Amino acid sequence: MSEVKEVEEHEILKKVDPAPWKDVPLVLNNRDYKWVTDKVCGIVESKTPTWWWWCFITALCIASFTGMGLVYLVSTGVGVWGNNNPVNWGWAIVNFVFWIGIGHAGTLISAVLCLLKQKWRTSINRASEAMTVFAVLCAGIFPLFHVGRVWFAWWLFPIPNANAIWPQFRSPLEWDVFAVSTYATVSILFWYMGMIPDMAVLRDRATETWRKYFYGFFAMGWRNANNHWRNFEMAYLLLAGLSTPLVLSVHTIVSFDFAVANLPGWHTTIFPPYFVAGAIFSGFGMVLTLLLPVRAVFGLRDLITQKHIDNMCMITLATGSIVGYAYAMEFFIAWYGANSYEGFAFINRAFGNYWWSYWIMVSCNVICPQLFWFKKIRQNTPLVWIISIFVNVGMWFERFVIANTTLSRDFLPSSWGYYSPTVVDIFTFFGTFGFFSVLFLLFLRFLPLMPMCEVKSVMPQADPHADH
Repeated sequence: MSEVKEVEEHEILKKVDPAPWKDVPLVLNNRDYKWVTDKVCGIVESKTPTWWWWCFITALCIASFTGMGLVYLVSTGVGVWGNNNPVNWGWAIVNFVFWIGIGHAGTLISAVLCLLKQKWRTSINRASEAMTVFAVLCAGIFPLFHVGRVWFAWWLFPIPNANAIWPQFRSPLEWDVFAVSTYATVSILFWYMGMIPDMAVLRDRATETWRKYFYGFFAMGWRNANNHWRNFEMAYLLLAGLSTPLVLSVHTIVSFDFAVANLPGWHTTIFPPYFVAGAIFSGFGMVLTLLLPVRAVFGLRDLITQKHIDNMCMITLATGSIVGYAYAMEFFIAWYGANSYEGFAFINRAFGNYWWSYWIMVSCNVICPQLFWFKKIRQNTPLVWIISIFVNVGMWFERFVIANTTLSRDFLPSSWGYYSPTVVDIFTFFGTFGFFSVLFLLFLRFLPLMPMCEVKSVMPQADPHADH
């Protein structure tokens, strides 16, 4: 009750004397360092709540859909998917690009905002980094199994062999293998390295033997020494610098899957920046979708404040506006270029056989985020959460429109077709949400949700020049 009363008093003070956002503390109610440590560690150290078990079992059951779908695919063949002629890619490429896009917000928050010295990132970067790693793992499933004979997937890597069978290095699908594997490796290193000081805190607080050994192993002998912190901060800065170009390069390379093809609707230079903006857009949508329930369930309103939500909403609004501009420019370029095939490709997207998917995409990606212009909308947490779900739905439909709508109406009307996903397609895709949820729930249960040292560094007590 006292916490609720304190929050209410803070809100009343803000209404009476509204300070600029830059003066609003990132940790509310004058919390001290001990409270932050107890709050973050308490999530891991407390007894596993009943709701967690129900969510975990449900997510595990949904994840089994992907497992069953992939076993059936490998044992039977790619024909169990809805791929046909001319739609040779279907849902596999759509889902791959969707999950890769989800993973971009974590690296942006951790690396780019770190280099830009944006302190508000501290409460949300750990969960965003975890989301990045799990999303990349989900994305990797689809190109791996899309090759059909999955036991030959290792041929995608340039491993020396007696037959000198080398991959086609001029193929953007091959570029994906290097870009995504590099991105996954750096993201995992970045995520894990940031947790080392917090692992040591959990190790030192542990009362159970298995916890001492588990967290002690991953703390790598961290003793809070001066040279430990010096090496940690240098390594963190170097990884942030390494990750920043990856944010731009990975989805740029993914966009080349389409842009280098000589196909109307795909062969366009706007794809790289358009895909990067869309990836950040969908990534922040997923961050809001995940963190708002976590904030409510664990009572983290003093750590994930309205300022954090406002900033994430504004980035979603900005990137959503860029995506909307890209949609408009695609039509303009098709008209200005006076290419009849290009013009038909975009008219077909909006008014052809998949018109419904195009307008779902526009409604979710362009219209819904514009609501974030209004402060009352941004302060309505349930409504922000619903809009964030619409963002993710819209971004999946964007990839569907780009891939399937374009392929279904090719150069020759005699070869036109219509793509419909099979039950195996649907089960395999929706199962990845279960797989993602299983990993995220395990993260919540066994690993620190926030970087305690970074959160403490942005508190008023950490500023030697502040008037305490």
